[in-house]
Amino acid sequence: MQQLNPNWDQLQQVRLPLLSHTCFLQIFYAFVASGAAVACCHFLGFGLFDFVLVYQKLKTEGSKNKPFRSSRTIRGDSDAPKSILGKRKVVPGSASDELEPFNVLTPTSSDFSLTRELAMDCEMVGVSSDGSKSALGRVTLVNKWGNVVYDEFVRPVERVVDFRSEISGIRPRNLYKAKDFQVAQKKVAELITGRILVGHALRNDLRALLLSHPKKDMRDTSEYPPFLKEKRRKALRHIASEFLGVQIQKGEHCPIEDARAAMMLYQKHKREWEKSAKDVSRLKKKQKKQKQKKSNKEAANDNRVSSAS
Repeated sequence: MQQLNPNWDQLQQVRLPLLSHTCFLQIFYAFVASGAAVACCHFLGFGLFDFVLVYQKLKTEGSKNKPFRSSRTIRGDSDAPKSILGKRKVVPGSASDELEPFNVLTPTSSDFSLTRELAMDCEMVGVSSDGSKSALGRVTLVNKWGNVVYDEFVRPVERVVDFRSEISGIRPRNLYKAKDFQVAQKKVAELITGRILVGHALRNDLRALLLSHPKKDMRDTSEYPPFLKEKRRKALRHIASEFLGVQIQKGEHCPIEDARAAMMLYQKHKREWEKSAKDVSRLKKKQKKQKQKKSNKEAANDNRVSSAS
């Protein structure tokens, strides 16, 4: 060997260890694939004989070491990742391999359209001289899937004295570029018109918006009999904990989370709730007809009395 290559001893001591180095083999394979293997050997001080040794070593180690691959994905490559939205590979036994606890308030669909039912929740800030008067600071609407269709911070007409951040989660910076009250009011009115409005204590939210909504189209979790305790209203967080098994409002309130909880409560009891609403509607119509009939009868009697006299 020394006759064929005068530097054989040096190659044995210095260069041959490189041949067993995985990283070196991968880089060398890349040069082979690009047609620059000879230039690579020349740069490293290898001769033609060294190149043959390296190539033979590469072939024998080929089954042990996978060839170097570019980080770019090649179209049609069977080994290319087939995941969508950037799912990353999870290493078994790692922390990310553990399943996250399921949250029932997580939307079950990616549909962000306006559905027949919308849930609303508002957060208030304090206005007036002492901040005791409530004014709208944020309004959120979600569809029946729990996806947000409208969510805006609102700048009240009056000066804000108390942001009530510990409850509302609203801070001064949130109102710098907030929607004017009239703009938000108009938009919400457009969205809820002709739809079933779901929420908790909706009267308070509608009062803050200076809006009204037909009673027959309102589904208020604070008034639904199965959610009452001895005919007394309960907080939304207590209802959600009891009927959904989820904890909300543990600190600052999130209107998105609260609206989703109200919608989930409604969807879970929708059949019974709608049946009850229809029964109440029929009863009111019947009472209205009876009242109208009684009024007409009294008017007819008055006419007879006046004509007789």
